[in-house]
Formats: sequence, structure tokens, C-alpha cells
Amino acid sequence: MCFLCDAKHAAWPGRRAFLLAAAGAAATAATTPLQAQVNVGGSSGLRNLVPADELEGAATQQYAELLAQARAKGVLAPPNSPQLQRLRGIATRLVPQAGQWNDRSRQWRWEVNLISSKQINAFCMPGGKIAFYTGILDQLKLNDDETAMIMGHEMAHALREHARARIAKSQGTGTLLSLGAQLLGLGQLGDVAASIGTQLLTLRFSRDDETDADLVGLELAARGGYQPQASVSLWEKMAQAGGGANGPSFLSTHPSGPDRIQQLQRNVPKVQGLYQRARS
Repeated sequence: MCFLCDAKHAAWPGRRAFLLAAAGAAATAATTPLQAQVNVGGSSGLRNLVPADELEGAATQQYAELLAQARAKGVLAPPNSPQLQRLRGIATRLVPQAGQWNDRSRQWRWEVNLISSKQINAFCMPGGKIAFYTGILDQLKLNDDETAMIMGHEMAHALREHARARIAKSQGTGTLLSLGAQLLGLGQLGDVAASIGTQLLTLRFSRDDETDADLVGLELAARGGYQPQASVSLWEKMAQAGGGANGPSFLSTHPSGPDRIQQLQRNVPKVQGLYQRARS
């Protein structure tokens, strides 16, 4: 399905999930794109211990269950929701930039859905399954550029396959595990991936993973024509919202702080040319 064509329509057929065709950018596939403007290095080799197709299948199942529960509770946004259409419009500009960061993503069936909840949260599961909660849009009063930074960041976690690496690390990273996984055809870790279930929604990434996702997301958004400086204003808003014991659930897995903001400020100039080119 051509999501660029479908995105021209104001309303989508009822109960139809937003399926974005995996239209990748023209850049050749590599662990790190040859023309990347941000420096994040290669993806973790540990991810190869967990079969991508099994993890993506588990994510697709968990995502479907989440949507079914939201639909049953009447909190899944309908296709004609202005907020949902806004999110899907942003996705149509970011998804074409994804292929250069992960060749598999060219075959993903990208989805974007919106759940009505006061939670300040958003995620992208392996395989391109994106969900936003209305709380993150409403309470932080995000503009399109800031929303694109959130979406780009979450897409980056999936594109850089941080979940695969984290699962491998959680099972141990010694030589015996690597050898055993190879001898068993990755079967044991494949079983772990298939049974990961709801953990994908609460997975805590490392500080390096978060920096990686910040920078790749920044570049994705800039290539899609979204203002790079919005990455800084976004995390400033996050920091302001993070006070107290009842801070945003998003910050439990994506902690904010001055180091994060400074890192983004240093990288904004690197992608400014991409943004200007996309807007010209």
C-alpha cells in the first residue's frame, strides 16, 4: 500500500490500522549510513544473538493485543481523530528516512496509533509499531517539530535494534552463550524473543542507547523537514514535567537531564543543512 497516496485522504476506512509501506530512503543499507551526519557508530553486535524475525513477530502480537484492549475500553483514537491524523502525517515524512539506518525496515509494516490516556508516553516496538498516548501531546503541548523528535527517537530505538541487544545482554554476554547460541541456531535466545511479551513496553535502555536514539532520531526528523532545535525544547519540557514522585512514565525509561540537552545542542548544527534541504 502506498502511504503517501493514502495520506492525502482526510479520513481512513473505519477500524483500519494505519499501515505505512516500508518505503526506504535511497541510501544504501549499512550498519551506519555512509552519509550520516551524526556520529553514533555501528549497532551492537549482540543483537545478532536474538533472531530479528522472532522478536518482531512477538512485538506485532503484543502491539495487536494492546490495541485490542484500548479498543475495548473505548480509548483507541478513531481514524478521523485530528491528533491521530497529525501523528500519521509526521510519520509519512519520517518513515522514508528509515531505510538507510536499517535495511530490514524497508519491509516493515509501519503502524501509528493513538491511545487516550493521561500518561506522558510513546514508543516504537521492533518492526515499526508506533503508539502515542494523548498525555504526551496535551500535557507537554508539543508542536509538530517536537512531536517529530519524539517519534524519531522511538523509531531510532527500533531501527538500531536496541531491544534485541538488551535481550541478549539480559541473558548473559559471555563466550559460552555466544558459542551455544551459534551451535543451537539461536534457538534458545529465539525462544526468549518470542516470549518477551509486555516487557517490550517497559524495556529500559542504557544511557548509550538513549544517546544513540536521540541523535539518530534528530537526524531522521531533520531529514523529514522538522526543525532540529525542537529536540532541545522537547527535552527542556520533559525536564520541567519530570518533577515530583508522579513524574511522566516516559521519563522512567528515558531520563532527562542537562547532559542530554547539551549533547543535542552540540549536534543540532550537524543536521541543520539536512533540515534546510528538506524544506527547500
